[in-house]
Amino acid sequence: MRTNIIRHESMMVSYDVVNDWVVAEVDGEVDAHTAPMIRDAVIKLLDEGHRHFVLDLGFVTFMDSMGLGAMVAITKRIREREGSLRIASVSGRVLRLFELSRMRESYDIYPSTAEAVQTAPSPGGLARWPHPSPG
Repeated sequence: MRTNIIRHESMMVSYDVVNDWVVAEVDGEVDAHTAPMIRDAVIKLLDEGHRHFVLDLGFVTFMDSMGLGAMVAITKRIREREGSLRIASVSGRVLRLFELSRMRESYDIYPSTAEAVQTAPSPGGLARWPHPSPG
């Protein structure tokens, strides 16, 4: 059952739990005004005991550097709790932002949420964050 955790005029976040993953779907703009709300919502879910997250960015219409900063803050908190983070359904525009910021290689990015939740979380899901392993 999908639960709304943020309702704002330019952005909404809802979540569901699938295969031990909290799938948080972000819909709208991720900017200086909304990014802190997303960060706080994920921290609240962490405080409730959830540790493994998929951020579905398929409906993100805009993301700026503050949005990327929120991703880093979220990742740090999840990693502190020995959790996992996967990113799914990223548009070409948002993926380009990850590439330009050199954050692309630090995250597991999946074409769809279905693919992201296909396998259960494993220990050390953020072991290579913030730097990917040499390959």
